[in-house]
Amino acid sequence: MSIFKSITIGQYIPGDSILHKLDPRAKFIALILFIIIIFTVKSFLGYLIISALLLGLLASSGLPLPYFFRGLKPVYYILLFTLIVHFFMTRGGDVLFRLGPLRVEETGFYLGLFMVIRIIILVVSTSLLTLTTSPIALTDGLEYLMKPLRRIGVPSHEIAMMMTIALRFIPTLMEETEKIMKAQMARGADFESGNVFRRAKSLVPLLVPLFISAFRRADELAIAMEARCYRGGESRTRMRELSAAPRDYLAITLVLLLLLALTWGQV
Repeated sequence: MSIFKSITIGQYIPGDSILHKLDPRAKFIALILFIIIIFTVKSFLGYLIISALLLGLLASSGLPLPYFFRGLKPVYYILLFTLIVHFFMTRGGDVLFRLGPLRVEETGFYLGLFMVIRIIILVVSTSLLTLTTSPIALTDGLEYLMKPLRRIGVPSHEIAMMMTIALRFIPTLMEETEKIMKAQMARGADFESGNVFRRAKSLVPLLVPLFISAFRRADELAIAMEARCYRGGESRTRMRELSAAPRDYLAITLVLLLLLALTWGQV
């Protein structure tokens, strides 16, 4: 039950920090560069530098640090699976320890830890974007960055709107799932006993009411947008026009310099 309260991706917490004030376009570009850095780094020293930078960004956001790491709970099983697969399937180096017929070798041990750190940094950095950027700003930033694709017929506004709505409704759907679970538990349903497979099987009855609720919300949203004569595209006006400030260019430049430094140094 607590896992649904731990999902932070898609939520937005208003604030007055420098990260909140950054232009959403600058945030998207900086995040893309940061992800490139994450996949470029090949050593623990590089990830130590990235982690220190990320911790500084989290502290500057003005949001409580435990809130970010609480969002890792939904991916605990993915992290554990990644560790197990690399520990016992990757060969190379000295044998560190044995577990019956299985053995963990040096390459698998370090590669497993390496991949876990990579996933953690990816999740936390993505959460930082959504927690410090409103859904409207996300939509405007995505649409602006996708403008060049209009020349080849890609509906940039519609795609940006769909992606933002999907991201925004993740916490809402999780809250709805928790309500359905509580209602079924009040009727005698058991979601917490048994092994992993039994628990997964017990979640199947949740899918029908959850899908019905999701479709109902989507229909209500569409009706509300039509009732307000919402039309996307070139003629759409905005209450707040995006305007880049020197701090936005500085943020992109700093991340780009970090990418060049780590790449050049092969850290």
